[in-house]
Amino acid sequence: MSRTERPNGSAVETDGDPLEVSFTTLDDEPGLVVTDLIERNQFRLFTDRPVSPTPVDPAGHRFPIDAAVAVDAAEIDLPTVVSVCVRDESGEMLAETEHFAYEEFPPGSYSLELCGPIKIYLRIEGPVTVASDVTRTHIEFDGTREVRVGARSHHEGPAATLTTTDDPVDVMAAVSEFSSALKTVSPERSYPTLRGHPPLVELGDRFEVPDGVVSPETGIRLELPPAYRSIYVATPLAYYLAADVVPGDRPRLVTDSGFEHDLDTMRGFETEVERVLKQTFFLDCVTRTEGYYSVDLHERSAVETDLDLDFGWLYDQPLATQLEEYLSVPFGAVEDELPEWRLTSHVAPTPENVELLPFVTNDLAVVRTPQDQPEPSSEVQTAAADEFFRDATFTRSAAAEESARSYVQPETADSLEQSWVGEGAPIGASKATTAAFYNRLDRTPADGDIGITVVCNDSRMADERDVVDEVYGSREELPFDVSVHHDLTRQDLREVLSAESDLLHYIGHIDAAGFECADGKLDATTLERAGLDAFLLNACQSYEQGSALIDAGAIAGIVTLSDVINSGAVRMGRMLARLLNQGFTVGSALEVARGDSIIGEQYTVIGDSSLSLAQTDGGPPNVCVVNSRGDGYELNWQTHPSTSFGMGSLVIPWIDDVDEYHLWSGDSRTFELSREELQQFLSLETVPVKIDGSLVWSDELDLSDL
Repeated sequence: MSRTERPNGSAVETDGDPLEVSFTTLDDEPGLVVTDLIERNQFRLFTDRPVSPTPVDPAGHRFPIDAAVAVDAAEIDLPTVVSVCVRDESGEMLAETEHFAYEEFPPGSYSLELCGPIKIYLRIEGPVTVASDVTRTHIEFDGTREVRVGARSHHEGPAATLTTTDDPVDVMAAVSEFSSALKTVSPERSYPTLRGHPPLVELGDRFEVPDGVVSPETGIRLELPPAYRSIYVATPLAYYLAADVVPGDRPRLVTDSGFEHDLDTMRGFETEVERVLKQTFFLDCVTRTEGYYSVDLHERSAVETDLDLDFGWLYDQPLATQLEEYLSVPFGAVEDELPEWRLTSHVAPTPENVELLPFVTNDLAVVRTPQDQPEPSSEVQTAAADEFFRDATFTRSAAAEESARSYVQPETADSLEQSWVGEGAPIGASKATTAAFYNRLDRTPADGDIGITVVCNDSRMADERDVVDEVYGSREELPFDVSVHHDLTRQDLREVLSAESDLLHYIGHIDAAGFECADGKLDATTLERAGLDAFLLNACQSYEQGSALIDAGAIAGIVTLSDVINSGAVRMGRMLARLLNQGFTVGSALEVARGDSIIGEQYTVIGDSSLSLAQTDGGPPNVCVVNSRGDGYELNWQTHPSTSFGMGSLVIPWIDDVDEYHLWSGDSRTFELSREELQQFLSLETVPVKIDGSLVWSDELDLSDL
């Protein structure tokens, strides 16, 4: 994979609204670059001859796409191995290729779905051959053919805005309209790309639903006490089931046929709602293997013999019937195979938080309502960090003064990440804010390189500056533009914070008064606008300044809750830079880095933790945990979320003889490998590897040391 390219900058566009997807040709060799202009992802198609992409009607593709072009080619090479779903004219899937595949198809009309960081579809008339080895995929025709290339951005914005009063009954009616965003009520809605973003909600003087917002009629109702606490917890379930939410004396799930499922059990209302959501979602993922994606699914083979369910029959039944059949199964029969949930959101049951419900629901989060109120504290330090500070000679604190803020520690949840929606600074969870989510919706298409800004405002911290400068842009296939600044004045830093950039990595001092500059301090609350998408403020006490950047327009950032020792901050900075560079989201990057640092708990995320800076090499971001086992090794493969992978996605490790797909999940899958198999697997991409509790990178690992 030594090929490199530089887009010529001339995107193929059509008339009308700005495109979310662009097509550009390569300068150095024949081929096409498909770019998601919102999420800043790219995918390259190398061709056997120079191409001149011509815009064509997107309606020619079976699945929804944002734009399409036609090119002439006899061969197309993909720089990585991705799943290729081959369908005939009727939509029937003929094959799904992975590593070491070889499939030949006779003359006909075919649709090839490329499951990479951008959804790409190829429409081809004629015979087709798809072959792959360990590093790339080759698609060949019987000569030069017209290939219609369509692409769809993973970005999904809400299509409308609802207005509701703060009356809980009106809020119920608003939540009932969230399912208008579902693109299907079949089991395929368990795929993240077929669950649209729910409409936005604004508080106002009256309840109002815009024209065109129509929810599916499924015959399913959620009857709940008209209280915020009940409504907020049930909202993602109502959305996923396309259920009407109506007032009731006790919480229960009912259908028009008379089926009833009690939600007020000894386990508690919140736990019961969580169970119904997870069980229904999981069994939809199993049932959908009877539909457009008839793949071998590990979870189906694991539970099918223990369940009295006919998935072929279920696939064609109405949603209400499917729900009744699913809930006839004891939860314990599927519990062990449930995917680890991506997010648990702790949402304070206050009227203003109704405006955050669409974003929480878009993540299909498990919702809990906290019982505790934030408490003032000035001593939020882990015991390990306290030990460091006793002996520390150099921290990143600019002053002894510590910010007086309120803290809250959400109850532990069984999910990969947690978020807090309410007052106070959360410990062990990200701080989600309305401003951050709206800032992401305002993210506009951007062509050109991914902009990284590194600011080092203390020469004593040059070690971290040098390290991160080397890390960012170290992946040749990604177009990074890295700028490094030193010892900025207040005005210089103001200009940097206001300029457009994908990521700011700040190294220096921060306190309650602001960023320490060469001529004083800059308070981010005085900014009219922040042009940054994401930021890492690797300084002491950076929580308030990070909050100000979100209020000024940023989407997500990593900040500190207290003083941090310089040596620990350097290690955290390097690890976070590498994780972000490899496609981890802001939230998952911090989750991984925390486990490798004694001061990791002093860092937290503010804003939309699902934001990612770079794309992955085809599969999901992952961490490999390796242990020696006799003559071989045990590999625990832990996948993490990205723009392209979330709840309902399918993943498969690139390991010989592994041909079953798994549901995406933070849970690890365990494989027994020989030294040669492990070396081959770790050579496919650069990934973090955990050995004896410490993280190293696969390109730095010597297996002989194990």
